[in-house]
Amino acid sequence: MATYVVTHEVEDVEHWLASPKREEFFGPHGITAQPFRDPAGSNRVALVVEIPDLAVFQELMQSQGAADAMKHDGVRPETMLMLVGK
Repeated sequence: MATYVVTHEVEDVEHWLASPKREEFFGPHGITAQPFRDPAGSNRVALVVEIPDLAVFQELMQSQGAADAMKHDGVRPETMLMLVGK
């Protein structure tokens, strides 16, 4: 299992935090995501993501389902940055 930190901007932080879409989308694939917010109040957020199979994750992120979930959650995909743990 690999651990990643994913950062991105969202339209509405409260909506993003409350949304069940992450669990609905990632959960069936064994992927977990713990959300974080900027304490200074910006629209930048982060996830600590546990990914059992990176190939599956990469395929999922290219799917229409991922695009739909990000749109629902107000994610700005062009701001996404993914960092891998060592």
